[in-house]
Amino acid sequence: MTEAVHYIIGASGQLGTELALSLQMRGERVVLSDVRRPEHADLQVLPFEMLDVRDRQALDVALEKAGATKVYLLAAALSARGEGDPEWAWDLNMRGLLNVLEHAAASEVVDQIFWPSSIAVFGPETPAVAPQKGERKPTTVYGISKNAGEQWCAWYRAHRGVDVRSVRFPGLIGHRSVPGGGTTDYAVDIFIEANATGAYTCFLSEHQRLPMLYMDDAVDSIHELMAAPAADLTVETSYNIHGMDFTPGELAQAIAERVEGFTIVYKPDFREAIAASWPDALADADARKDWGWAPKVGMDELVKIMLEAKKMALSET
Repeated sequence: MTEAVHYIIGASGQLGTELALSLQMRGERVVLSDVRRPEHADLQVLPFEMLDVRDRQALDVALEKAGATKVYLLAAALSARGEGDPEWAWDLNMRGLLNVLEHAAASEVVDQIFWPSSIAVFGPETPAVAPQKGERKPTTVYGISKNAGEQWCAWYRAHRGVDVRSVRFPGLIGHRSVPGGGTTDYAVDIFIEANATGAYTCFLSEHQRLPMLYMDDAVDSIHELMAAPAADLTVETSYNIHGMDFTPGELAQAIAERVEGFTIVYKPDFREAIAASWPDALADADARKDWGWAPKVGMDELVKIMLEAKKMALSET
């Protein structure tokens, strides 16, 4: 059997950094690519390709050179940044995905693709707890592109035999890398400011509930889904997965119980409308049934982990 080569596109981003570190710790062969080099010191020893996923010829050459068998397409324009430059966001999110799917369809080496979708595929008409097959009428360029991407993945699976797997991520919260312009980024920024200044100005309102997931659980979900037998997977588009849900007010209260004197001010901006269009939580029974999805970290443990990690990072600067 040929040794697996894990090729990460968008490896310098928040999720890419965490996935690369996890695969590295597992002893897997990993090749990284992005339009900028990884900042994490541990990743600088891994093979790296400067790559714009929109360049199909360069993509083909890079994947063939690496002997990539498992491709993780994580390069994307997120919700807040995407609204500022819609054409760029659509081009990156769609052309990048189609290039990877086309390469996989023609390749005799690539055997699996992972591509993340998002809660952004849902819209205001979706119930507060979004069902797996809930109404999807996204209101952002990011959500529109992820919705279309889910359908393209299903089409390539059905018509071109591409084994592409996907989850709908809620907001991702981690401490080993910085977020990249998403509406849920407040839930990372707040921990940085709690330790650095003891105060935070939030761009969402106090009661805006959103689903969230600790980064280690997010990475585990990728490993688990990629390892699942194809015959067990019943969702053709992208699996809902849920970790926890909370409001900025609830998170601030949990932080205040651990950081004496912590204060928060709410100044909602354009991201409030984006957040309001998304569900409060995701119904993930299909993921639990099909491939054993189960998050390990809840809100209380998340707050403890993030405060300790950010405090340590601050002391090292």
